[in-house]
Amino acid sequence: MRRASFSLAILASALVGGCIQTPPPSATPPMADRVVVHKSNRTLELSRAGRVFETFSVALGRQPRGAKQQQGDGRTPEGVYRIDWRSMQTRYTRALHISYPDDHDRERAQAVNVDPGGAIFVHGLPPDYGTSDPPRWHRDWTEGCISVGNTAIVKIWDAVPDGTPIEILP
Repeated sequence: MRRASFSLAILASALVGGCIQTPPPSATPPMADRVVVHKSNRTLELSRAGRVFETFSVALGRQPRGAKQQQGDGRTPEGVYRIDWRSMQTRYTRALHISYPDDHDRERAQAVNVDPGGAIFVHGLPPDYGTSDPPRWHRDWTEGCISVGNTAIVKIWDAVPDGTPIEILP
């Protein structure tokens, strides 16, 4: 009798378990309301309402220490900017433009009679590099941009609307 009860319990469990459906995964990826780049850690974080929901490895300008001072110095800016436009018409997979230089950057550059530079982006790699993202970059190589892998830039592109603040920390 015990054996029959036990078998019946297992059968009932299996039948009920088969009826429970898990909800489908969310079709809409989260949208970031802030992007934070930690130059010292070589990471880019996407956050929403103060909570980080995705982190990516980055490569920086070839001279990663210090804030960008002028055109051609190979440094990545530091400060709070905005993602102000985007382009797929680039030699990289995709590119999100950072609003550098701002008024403060222009004033500082003008005070020492240099061009502050511009054309600073968060971008992927050339398309022929494929979708394999490096888990960690071993070398900084850009002229001041923030580079991520090609899978990462597609995720960032989808999650970061124009106007989103980007804070670039030392």
